[in-house]
Amino acid sequence: MTEFENNNFEENGGTMEDALNAVHDVKVGDIVKGEVLALEDRQAIIGIEGTGVEGVVPAKELSTLPVEDINEVVKVGDVLDLVVISSIGKDKENGSYLLSKRRLDAKKVWEEIEEKYQNGETIEAPVTNVVKGGLVVDVGVRGFVPASMVEDYFVDDFNEYKGKTLEFKIIEIEPSENRLILSHKAIVEEEKEQKKAELLASISEGDVIEGTVARLTDFGAFIDLGGIDGLVHVSEISHSHVGKPSDVLSVGDKVNVAVLSVDPTTERVSLSIKDTLPGPWTDIEEKAPKGAVLEGTVKRLTSFGAFVEVFPGVEGLVHISQISHKHIATPHEVLSEGDQIQVKVLDVNPEEHRIALSIKALEEKPEETEESYEPEPEDYQDAEDGSGFTMGDILGETLRDDEEE
Repeated sequence: MTEFENNNFEENGGTMEDALNAVHDVKVGDIVKGEVLALEDRQAIIGIEGTGVEGVVPAKELSTLPVEDINEVVKVGDVLDLVVISSIGKDKENGSYLLSKRRLDAKKVWEEIEEKYQNGETIEAPVTNVVKGGLVVDVGVRGFVPASMVEDYFVDDFNEYKGKTLEFKIIEIEPSENRLILSHKAIVEEEKEQKKAELLASISEGDVIEGTVARLTDFGAFIDLGGIDGLVHVSEISHSHVGKPSDVLSVGDKVNVAVLSVDPTTERVSLSIKDTLPGPWTDIEEKAPKGAVLEGTVKRLTSFGAFVEVFPGVEGLVHISQISHKHIATPHEVLSEGDQIQVKVLDVNPEEHRIALSIKALEEKPEETEESYEPEPEDYQDAEDGSGFTMGDILGETLRDDEEE
């Protein structure tokens, strides 16, 4: 028993015999309590309680972190939990046992981490260093995060992570080898899956939400909705024709999209941008009022007339009887697809998306004209099959033409 312990024991009413009976042997591996008696030469001199012997704790064995100044870690009078590492000879100065606080702390940390691992819990820890192949973190012991487990995307420079505190999933733990493998990527992926499930449950057909253009392909644009990507097919980008999505969209663009369909099973979301935009027929009566003269492009020629695009996505019909004051057998005699022409609006039906147009109304009527063209029965059939104009529409245009003449 040290002089310090003997005096302390006697001051508390004990006898020398009691003191001797209280002394026990010290063995390597024992966990003991010790009081810091002195600090010198970057080591702490320890009085091991109940043993009558002393030990030393080198600075490197005081903490799991590097120790620059031993006085900032312990002070004289502190009582520490320590583990006996080895015997260094009873006749040597400054004690007879080498002790460690760091290893005992590490043992407790490993036990805590092992428990978290078994319970499926995550841990938070600061990144202390960036090394070849990944990140080093401090969780009381050294943990390693391989480069492939940092994020769910490629990271070019890991230096920005140094000093940051991140959440990690425990992938592998082996205390006997001081091996602790962690993953931040697993946390990121789990968070994304949770957000995805929440989003799929919260959106439904008809919803209009904001998203960000994430990727562009030849067939459409993938929109990040904040947890899941939805597809806008190229046909759903605009009311007018779009050759390639990249012609009108760029990665990073913020767009409003309408939800066309949601399939939670396959996690597929179909979206439309054009459904959030005014349609080509919106306010058509204001844009093309009856009597207005418009510029247009001949898009299609049929036996009964010509379809002319007067606004993007808006086509009107110039019936064969409204093409010329002269009799023509087919529209092909005077028109070709792609021709730029002027037309006059005869009638507008926004509900049925129809506009009746005339070319001849803008031309001076000859003094003598041939007999008006009377549509043949096959003309009616063609119109009913493909144009959206009925036999009544065509007859109406013919009667109107007769009245004008």
